[in-house]
Amino acid sequence: MAESKKKVQAVPEGFKSLKEAGDFWDTHDASDHWRQTRDAQFTATLSREPKVVVLEQGIAKRVSLAARKRHVSAETLVNLWLKEKLASVR
Repeated sequence: MAESKKKVQAVPEGFKSLKEAGDFWDTHDASDHWRQTRDAQFTATLSREPKVVVLEQGIAKRVSLAARKRHVSAETLVNLWLKEKLASVR
């Protein structure tokens, strides 16, 4: 099978902005430029991301009351209870 001889635009030496880079790559295929790539070294820092869990109205009211009695937020109390429950399931 013969290789396609499509004309490929060169990757600019540098982009003036992230938008310019995004616009370029939105309209170009990285596989056409694979031989121009190089390994990248970087450090990533991951942080916790809050998760939303919807509670039935009656449960939410009971959790709020229990949290108020313990002088903690409902979120803190739910996290504590879930940790305790999960520890007992192991």
